[in-house]
Order: sequence, then structure tokens, then C-alpha cells
Amino acid sequence: MREEYDFSNAVPNPYVGRVRRRVTINIDGETVDYFKAESARTGVPYQTLINVYLGQCAREQRHLEFA
Repeated sequence: MREEYDFSNAVPNPYVGRVRRRVTINIDGETVDYFKAESARTGVPYQTLINVYLGQCAREQRHLEFA
């Protein structure tokens, strides 16, 4: 090991503070099938896709529209 390290070009960890919380929700079968198909297409786990989509909705402050 070196006696000293140069951290002048270091960047903060972007994942600090992003703690995941396990929850249980009921999602209809068609919705789960959709995300599983997207998972097969993209190679990303379907739970991750659902999380990414919900996070995007929250960041964009989307509101539900009930017809």
C-alpha cells in the first residue's frame, strides 16, 4: 500500500442515501407480464424496471389520470 493517495479527482458516491426498502404490493397480471417482457427484451430484471419507472414518475411529479 502507498503511504498517501491522491483523491483530488475523486467524485462523491452517487448511491449514498439511496436505500431501498422492501414493500409488498399487488400488481395485476397484465402489468407484471408487460414488465417481464420488457425485462426479456432489455436484459434488466423486471423489478428494477418497475422501480426505474416509478422513480421516473416521482421525479417528473406525474399525476394519475382516472378516466
